[in-house]
Amino acid sequence: MSDVDKPPIPTLGDLSGAEQGGVLRRFIRLACPYFSSDEKWVARGLVVGVIALTLLQLAIQIRLNLWNRDFFNALDARDWHEFLGIMGMFAFLAAASMGTAVYQVYLKQLLQLRWRRWLTTKLVGSWLENGRHYQLNFIVSAVDNPDQRIAENIRGATELALEFALGIINAALTLISFTSILWMLSGTLDVTFGKYAFGIPGYMVWAALIYAAFGSLVTYIVGRPIIAANFQQNAAEADYRYALVRLRENSEGVAFIRGEGDEQKGLTKFFGQVYLATTHLMRTQRRLMWLTSGYGMIGMVYPTLIASPRYFANAITLGGLMQITAAFGQVQTGLTWFVDNFPRIAEWRAHVERLLEFAQTLEVTAEATSATGESTSITLVEGEPADDAASLTFIDLQIAHADGSIVIGETNTKIAKGERVLIVGDSGSGKSTLFRAIAGLWPWGAGSILLPSRAEIMFMPQRSYMPLGSLHAALAYPSPLRHFTKAASKAALKRCGLEALVPRLDEVERWDRVLSVGEQQRVAFARLLLHKPGWVFMDEATSALDEDTQTSMMNLFKEELAGSTLISIAHRPGLDVFHDRTLSLVKTDTGARLVTKRRGNASGHPTRASVLRKKILKSLSARR
Repeated sequence: MSDVDKPPIPTLGDLSGAEQGGVLRRFIRLACPYFSSDEKWVARGLVVGVIALTLLQLAIQIRLNLWNRDFFNALDARDWHEFLGIMGMFAFLAAASMGTAVYQVYLKQLLQLRWRRWLTTKLVGSWLENGRHYQLNFIVSAVDNPDQRIAENIRGATELALEFALGIINAALTLISFTSILWMLSGTLDVTFGKYAFGIPGYMVWAALIYAAFGSLVTYIVGRPIIAANFQQNAAEADYRYALVRLRENSEGVAFIRGEGDEQKGLTKFFGQVYLATTHLMRTQRRLMWLTSGYGMIGMVYPTLIASPRYFANAITLGGLMQITAAFGQVQTGLTWFVDNFPRIAEWRAHVERLLEFAQTLEVTAEATSATGESTSITLVEGEPADDAASLTFIDLQIAHADGSIVIGETNTKIAKGERVLIVGDSGSGKSTLFRAIAGLWPWGAGSILLPSRAEIMFMPQRSYMPLGSLHAALAYPSPLRHFTKAASKAALKRCGLEALVPRLDEVERWDRVLSVGEQQRVAFARLLLHKPGWVFMDEATSALDEDTQTSMMNLFKEELAGSTLISIAHRPGLDVFHDRTLSLVKTDTGARLVTKRRGNASGHPTRASVLRKKILKSLSARR
């Protein structure tokens, strides 16, 4: 992605699509419908299973706390038989804890994976719907790297969200359970200040609360910049990965023109952004690590230090001291969950913000704005299948850029079924944009397009798309492979001069790399022979063919595809003889205009100019 095309990396302060106060609420609205979807019973069952195992693990931890007291008391009493019994109980509790932990993690991972699959299916479906994935390329404010947001940010957002939800539940239950235990064990601390003496009941609980509150406050203040730093690092990594993929996909062109040096500079620049973003994140994490490391080290001795006065006063035994210390640790774990997980919360926040930006962009209606400020869009009206009266009709059609600037001025034209029409014009006059509008991929503009049934339409771009898989699957695309026999596919390849590929019909290759552009264009014609669409739209679909091969391919529309309507965009001379008439896009100050030039068709039949003129005038009058 070039610097011109790439949106600036947003910071925490200017995230318009994911305001700080509404991130959690908006994420819940986006992702939590999973638990009321078609998979709701499986999802809810997994949630119940994970929570049940969490409760079981908590019960085991409570029993281990009691075991801790008995263990140290047995050691202090030097009671060998009691010690052996206690070790047997430990073996049982350890086995139960391990089994519970293993299945808790398994169910949690299964729930994370299924949730990720559901959200991925939802967003990918929205991204691919009606060519939105293509339209986003023309919107200036569109999000960068949607592939990374789908593959990486959905994973991070769902997995960490579930981790945090279960962590909060576990922390809350642990806090409730062990706070009561700690309150009973810690007793009352007698404090004397001069002539004043008073007791602090459950003083270890108050000590834990003060310690955790101080740590959480300082952690939030010191660690807050990590959120924005994570967002920037995430975006920089995505841009660098995009640059690497782009180089791999265009390696032949780079190699031919010896552009490796320039590519090296570009990749170095992108990695420089990764380096800067990562070092900034490291610095923010370093400051937080100083705090959390010190906090953890003090926490190792803090409970023993606070409880020691009662031990030295012989108010509690060594086992009681160890039990208090262990209970304090559990309470502290619950209270300091935020401190311990702040870096991961910042990472999750970055994933969610990028995901919400993507989801919000997909929700935005693609509209253009007229000179008067009015929102405009092209209306598509699709006909019924097998309609002999179907036509392609432009009614007051105006095509604009996404910002509202006019590409093609107001146009009224009709192309009847069975015609063969060539569209010509200077480069940049809007020919390909017109095809995009016909395909429903370009909504910006005004007016209406009356279409035949989409089931009867096939578009042929200059570079034919070759999906991953076998050559047979590429010929059948986008229909399932079972719709076409191997015999039909072989015959289509032979008719298009690709006999050498017949033995390779079942081979799985990167056919977009194995085949030349000319061979790929002939594969597209072979695909036409299999599908036999009623309407064919060709955009420079013979540009890589020699003249004889081009003639052979175009003769398909006189022979095997004689019943198909053909609408072509082309610059090459000689193609006009395969068409009945020509539409020229002529640039003007108010946008390009379609100028019709009628001629005798290639078969020698008279033109239907007068008939078409009457039909279009009648259609326009009826619609007005």
